Amino acid sequence: MITRLSLQAFRNHPATRLVLDGRPVAFTGANGAGKTNILEAVSLLSPGRGMRRAGPAELAMTAGPGGWKIAAGATGEGANHDIETWADPDALRSVRIDGKAATQTDLARILRVVWLVPPMDRLWIEAAEGRRRFLDRMTLSFEPRHADRSLAYEKAMRERNRLLKEEVRDPHWYTALEAQMAETGALITASRRHTLTRLQAAQAGAATAFPQADLTLTGPEGAAEPEDLAEALAEGRRRDMAAGRTLAGPHRSNLTAVYAPKGVPADQCSTGEQKALLVSLILANARALAEDTGHPPVVLLDEVAAHLDPARRAALYDEICALCLQAIMTGTESAMFDCLGDRAQRFEVVEAGGVSQVRA
Repeated sequence: MITRLSLQAFRNHPATRLVLDGRPVAFTGANGAGKTNILEAVSLLSPGRGMRRAGPAELAMTAGPGGWKIAAGATGEGANHDIETWADPDALRSVRIDGKAATQTDLARILRVVWLVPPMDRLWIEAAEGRRRFLDRMTLSFEPRHADRSLAYEKAMRERNRLLKEEVRDPHWYTALEAQMAETGALITASRRHTLTRLQAAQAGAATAFPQADLTLTGPEGAAEPEDLAEALAEGRRRDMAAGRTLAGPHRSNLTAVYAPKGVPADQCSTGEQKALLVSLILANARALAEDTGHPPVVLLDEVAAHLDPARRAALYDEICALCLQAIMTGTESAMFDCLGDRAQRFEVVEAGGVSQVRA
């Protein structure tokens, strides 16, 4: 849970400070006021590049000093912690926990953060890459080491692809790279499958107004055993050389979903049904994390009311409160959150001259 949040020269927030009491939080205001920027700042309190996958330089305030900083107080591991993450001009992102240098992976010891943002509304009809990224984000919430494994796999694959494009045929150049890809790739696949199992169980075991999604990992994702993936990579060198890239492995997998109550593939569902499936998965992710860790995650919901009818909107808020989630939500109209009553903190975000201010 986040108890306080400070943004300095971040996006259009020159100096924003918030005190949070653990209840759900609703930020309202016009488009472009800076609501989503607050959610993005919170997403950077977890491992990875945040919900918009922006580089450090992109996060700095326009016409500002060039660097930025996010500071937060949070409860985790049964204690209170101070978290800071920042980037100086032309520098990489840094992390400090309780005054000591830390890694991004260390952030997951204190906070687990999951999110649903408008670009994800197209998840079921876009290319497989977006669904892999969605699945990997959920997997990372269960297994913080998933990020390091993915980076190691991608680094080895890029080097293998370079050899393929240069038509290097000596097998000795490939052996070590394929061994590393096989080891990390098998762990990636196993973690993804574990995540799907947890999500299915969390959906099946809950009384909810949102539909269950039957999830499947498909495609040439590779085997769960390292030796099997290593063999597939070795046998596929000739084919991969013709293509100029690696065609087998977890980077080629795909997440598919079926709207279980109707038995309809997600990509054939209505816009509202696709949104309901996404909300169901985010709630299942949060429910499973609460069961596994004993602490609910922070849930970020940007423009969450879009494509939800009033009944489902009220049901979502009821489930958030029942799960004791610190959900941080945005919307253009305050009336969208009226049924929360005093169960939520409410803030208005106002933009003037490119600078954002937050009013309680």
